[in-house]
Amino acid sequence: MSMPIALGISGIAGWKILQRSEARQIQSIAKDPVVQRSTTYFRENIARATKAEELVKDYRLLGTALSAFGLEGDIANKAFIRKVLESDPADKKSLVNRLADKRYLRLAEAFGYGAAKPKEGLADTVSQAFVQRDFERRVGEGDETMRLALNARREVGQLAGRNSSDRTLWFEVLGNPPLRKVFEGAFGFSESYGRLPIDRQVEEFTRASERILGSASFKDLTQPQTVDRLVQNFMSRSQLTASPVPNRYSAALTLLSGG
Repeated sequence: MSMPIALGISGIAGWKILQRSEARQIQSIAKDPVVQRSTTYFRENIARATKAEELVKDYRLLGTALSAFGLEGDIANKAFIRKVLESDPADKKSLVNRLADKRYLRLAEAFGYGAAKPKEGLADTVSQAFVQRDFERRVGEGDETMRLALNARREVGQLAGRNSSDRTLWFEVLGNPPLRKVFEGAFGFSESYGRLPIDRQVEEFTRASERILGSASFKDLTQPQTVDRLVQNFMSRSQLTASPVPNRYSAALTLLSGG
């Protein structure tokens, strides 16, 4: 059983401590015998899975693959995952392009069963992502807010350089539950916003982004300083929600969160 990563402090202060220790923590996790068994097995056996059917039949391969993309909860949904893997990412009408959660698209793109071939360096890509996700999972066992922040930083970073419109990328944010939760938290939105018509949701999120982050364009939102502002707003508002009793820090936290 893996050991959780406990920081001993939450909120923005804990986030800064986590950032300073992150590289060391990831190196340590990569050397964990349980993690090494998973990544070694994947590296040594993925070449045998020449079809999506063969991948989903191998529980260990599939578990590592799904965990690397944050989809470990789908380990029992083999028929669905097979259809995702067999979808052609280049076909706008294919299943994987109709799914709102684009983590499935990235999974299909990486393995390439529905296209010409998988991306180069698949074993390295999946192994590294598996270690990163395991780090995030262990952090989350101690503080789920920290896990969401790490996930958001990575997910927003992956949107950089994408040749998609801002509106399309906002739809991706709304369709990615963990990422959406961070934006909702940073903007002070309740989950009730999810019941609004989707076009209205995009409108509300872009307005809040312009007001709180200074821009609704992903050219700006993917900049490190803006991502950090997003995370700090999320962290500070989360602290206020978790500790509703006024104290001498409340005013500072409110200012940090743009409230």
